[in-house]
Amino acid sequence: MSASSSASKGGRRKGGARAPPNVLITGTPGTGKTRLGEALVTALSGAEGGAVTVTVRHVCVSTLVKEKGLHDGYDAEFDAYTLDEDKVCDELEPIMARGGVLLEAHSCDYFPKRWFQLVVCLQASTEVLYDRLQQRGYGKKKIDENMESEIMQVCLDEAQESYDEVTTLQSNTPEDHDHNVATIAEWIRNYMST
Repeated sequence: MSASSSASKGGRRKGGARAPPNVLITGTPGTGKTRLGEALVTALSGAEGGAVTVTVRHVCVSTLVKEKGLHDGYDAEFDAYTLDEDKVCDELEPIMARGGVLLEAHSCDYFPKRWFQLVVCLQASTEVLYDRLQQRGYGKKKIDENMESEIMQVCLDEAQESYDEVTTLQSNTPEDHDHNVATIAEWIRNYMST
């Protein structure tokens, strides 16, 4: 995960300051995308130990789809909205153009490559993932679908087919979470300083 390898994709603002990078956080539901995105906003907003403060925004695609009606209806069989990819991209385009977006999505193959300077795929062991999905109150069919998706690495394969470089991070324990926050925050700060 090298800040310099993706630096050429990032834009500069007036005065030559680099815009904060856009980061895609993908993975099967239950792998910790929301928790990671929220923790990164907090970690980057505080200048702990003299670290550079970076203003970023966490955007969850599934929440955006529900709030803005960016879907073609509700699929009761899969207990999920059928999102309209064109509407989602149209809604996100001006947001992504500003930079500094931590975009959370489990499906990601319809986003333009140019939007992201870093793509991260979170993964969790099946035991951990199963417990998390049960705690969310997911039905058997939805749990089975998501478990199969994680076993078959559907989100990782989709990301690797869609983007040039994908960083995979494990998300099983609180220590994994803390490591992931520190790693991505450091990458973002390095990106901003180059």
